[in-house]
Amino acid sequence: MSLLALSLDDAIQPRFLQIAMAIKHCIHSGQLEPGERLPSTRTLAKQIGSHRHTVMSAYQELIAQGWLSASERKAYTVNLHLPIESSQMLSQTQHHITSPFQWLFSPRMLATVKNKSQVQRPAHEFQFNFAGGQADLNLFPFHHFKAFMNQTLVRPDLSELHYGSGIGSALFIEQVSRYLRKTRGIQDKTIIAVNGSQEALYLLSQVLINSGDHVAVEALGYQPAWQAFRAAGAILVPIKQHKQGIDIKELTALAERQKLKLIYLTPLHQYPTTVTLPVAERMAIYQLAAKHNIAIIEDDYDHEFHYDSQPLSPMASDDPHGLIIYLATFSKIMFPGSRLGIMAIDKTLAPALLAYRQLMNHKPNVLMQQAVAKWMLSGGFERHLRKMTKIYHQRRDHLVSMLMTYNQQSLNPLHFIIPAGGMALWIEVGDKAETLETYCHQNNIYLLSEKHFQLTPHTSPNHHIRIGFAGMNEATLQQGMNLILNVIDTLATPLE
Repeated sequence: MSLLALSLDDAIQPRFLQIAMAIKHCIHSGQLEPGERLPSTRTLAKQIGSHRHTVMSAYQELIAQGWLSASERKAYTVNLHLPIESSQMLSQTQHHITSPFQWLFSPRMLATVKNKSQVQRPAHEFQFNFAGGQADLNLFPFHHFKAFMNQTLVRPDLSELHYGSGIGSALFIEQVSRYLRKTRGIQDKTIIAVNGSQEALYLLSQVLINSGDHVAVEALGYQPAWQAFRAAGAILVPIKQHKQGIDIKELTALAERQKLKLIYLTPLHQYPTTVTLPVAERMAIYQLAAKHNIAIIEDDYDHEFHYDSQPLSPMASDDPHGLIIYLATFSKIMFPGSRLGIMAIDKTLAPALLAYRQLMNHKPNVLMQQAVAKWMLSGGFERHLRKMTKIYHQRRDHLVSMLMTYNQQSLNPLHFIIPAGGMALWIEVGDKAETLETYCHQNNIYLLSEKHFQLTPHTSPNHHIRIGFAGMNEATLQQGMNLILNVIDTLATPLE
């Protein structure tokens, strides 16, 4: 093959990525078929007015992704076994909405219920999934857990299968209370089972927040929580962060000049930066909340996975004024589809929450709660935690080792801290974050840049990426990370 008609997109940089994406389009469209030869690097370079080494870099990029193949002294050819992609789903045009509910799709309503900047394709559909809180579902002991589901179905507690108390299964509440007391020092709180932490956030927002109330949040944080607060009419106030977490001086100044209804925090492995808020800062925030009668939502979303030491006890473990609402989830321990989480709250708040819950959902899945309770009672739950903590620790260290090796060899080293726990790293890549994210999503790699965690993305810098390491084995993690580092390196030192 001597000629190839390419449509180059100047918006894609650097140049070799333009060429690579154009060739991929030719393969998608059928212009190039599996096994078909491509022009030589010299021929294509001359045709498109580029340097031969730039074309060679484009070919090498497509080889790394599995689109092309080549052997020594032979031509480049389209791979006979192409990568599986779902990109066609992304290109499907949406039909014009014509329904009596068209008003729901106004910009105002869309802004309330979802963040339009989020990637629409689910993270698990990507070949390399670097989502920050993704557990490795391949390692969940489904066969072992099946025994507890079977026990629940063979000998069900019929009294709990009726409508009734929305607080949760008695056995589940008992086991969770015991677990929180032993491992986190949380006592004297009412435990309520929920269908995941997002339901808890929605319930709390609807019960506690009136339209126009001010809620203080970390400037970099968890968008779904913010959406729940906004849906209740809250005005969100971002508090800037420093290397150790939320800026207590700015929070104090804010509380002094206006009434705050809530403070929302992720103090252990701050989402998304992974830093742990020091004890002194936690105490100062609590004293501030007590002084101004502000409730605190402590979202402890992945407490179990801490590697270098014992994790700090939750703020809720020392809550004499009953200000702290503690949230935890089983999604990272089990799988998101389990839809199981808990709230630990002051007993005075429970009646209002349970009454509101009756309007939307009588009770969470009792059968799942009872099976999990039996699993906890057997000791299998804690054995699984120990196993997964060890594996995720190894994966964190493997990723850190890769980054350190890269930094030793690169003229543009990446800046990051080694988190003491959690399931992700927060990596500074400078002004390459936007381009890197776009490239990755176009090439079957899921990652998110800093803008997805910002309350005010249009006025904030986008210099970091969040790399989850828990959901893939070390071989897949290394393969995907090598692709990312190769792009970072190329963006830092373009060929032309």
